[in-house]
Amino acid sequence: MATEMKPDPTVFVVDDDDAVRHFLGGLIASVELNVETYASAQEFLDAYERGRGGCLVLDIRMPGMSGLELQKELVTRDIRIPVVILTGHGDVQIAVQAMKAGAFDFIEKPFNNELLLDRIQKAVAQQIDVTTDRVKRDDIADRISLLTSRERQIMDMVANGEMNKMIAHRLGISEKTVEIHRHKVMEKMQAKSLADLVRMVVIMELG
Repeated sequence: MATEMKPDPTVFVVDDDDAVRHFLGGLIASVELNVETYASAQEFLDAYERGRGGCLVLDIRMPGMSGLELQKELVTRDIRIPVVILTGHGDVQIAVQAMKAGAFDFIEKPFNNELLLDRIQKAVAQQIDVTTDRVKRDDIADRISLLTSRERQIMDMVANGEMNKMIAHRLGISEKTVEIHRHKVMEKMQAKSLADLVRMVVIMELG
């Protein structure tokens, strides 16, 4: 089944400091983004529903599970959501570790509000793009699974620019048979044109 992204991206703020959490909630809501705040990494994990898009704004130092540990846990659970790390001046090295582990960005406290909002909006936009691409690939994979092995073979040859006559010769079948298979491929792949079919094959190859 294709991955389904739930609508309306949400910014999830995870910070054990009540004042910071409250401030960030108001700041992010001021640019008309959905926002949810959590006092701990575990609280966020307990509440998060797989497939929800947006980004995670995460304090690096928290009691219990730290920001870095939460980030690792997200990878373990295959939760792909961009992470913006909030870090104190002395924690830049930890933030760099987080970036190397896949965080989208990090910002030092005290942060510039406009800069933070800009990074959050970029992270949300990137996540929407990535999720859309993943949904697209999943949809194409679902369609490919409907093809017979012969249809798959012919699809690859057609997408490679080979003409019916050449395909028929290489496979030792008639052109008419190639045409029938090709028609079924276009139908099952829901391709409106040859260019459409080629585009789908390329998306899967780059996947």
